[in-house]
Amino acid sequence: MNAVLNVSGYKFAQLDDPRGLRETLLPVARDLGLKGTVLLAHEGINLFLAGDPAAVDALLGLLRRQPGLGDLEAKRSWSSSQPFRKLLVKVKPEIIRMNHPAIAPQNGRAPAVDARTVRRWLDQGHDDEGRPVVTLDTRNAFEVDHGSFEGAIDWRLGKFSDFPAALQAHRAELEGKAVVSFCTGGIRCEKAALVMREAGLEHVWQLEGGILKYFEETGGAHFRGNCFVFDEREALGPDLAPSA
Repeated sequence: MNAVLNVSGYKFAQLDDPRGLRETLLPVARDLGLKGTVLLAHEGINLFLAGDPAAVDALLGLLRRQPGLGDLEAKRSWSSSQPFRKLLVKVKPEIIRMNHPAIAPQNGRAPAVDARTVRRWLDQGHDDEGRPVVTLDTRNAFEVDHGSFEGAIDWRLGKFSDFPAALQAHRAELEGKAVVSFCTGGIRCEKAALVMREAGLEHVWQLEGGILKYFEETGGAHFRGNCFVFDEREALGPDLAPSA
């Protein structure tokens, strides 16, 4: 029986006091019996949590009452056991490290495209203006090896902070194309899309909600393999169930 609710989500928002928010969240999450990781920074929040459904929803409710987090969304999946070993609530310089200070998603997002539109573009081979569509995997190489979109561009990144340099080396191959950047849940492809826009690429979108939202809304069409996740489930199939 899959009785454990797993949620993942992020929100780029200006958090004035991430350390104060940590002091609020940690005892509540601990008392609710939740496990997983919550990362906080001035640029926003990134979370992966699991536990009793009512407890998870209680913490999400607390988060959504915080300034800037009212529309925090969380992708939901289920497991038969707790996939995390402990609870961590950390304050970081960035909720996803890129080492590129000019990129500030909390001040404005790159354009996003929803899962069903991406599927339609991939079905027809071009976007709605006739440009060829390419998918760009912004995850680390070991994650890509578990599965990715058919024909996705993979720069064999060792870590996400390698992305800006890889873009400079490969920028020409993206010119004139509709580029859909994607990652597990959306956080990396959101920053990646902004960096590409900064580099002068005009037709760039982030996949809204990442691979997990794409699985949820399309059943994984055009995706081969599974999606790596950073917990003991290791990877999820298009049905959002553990692959092993």
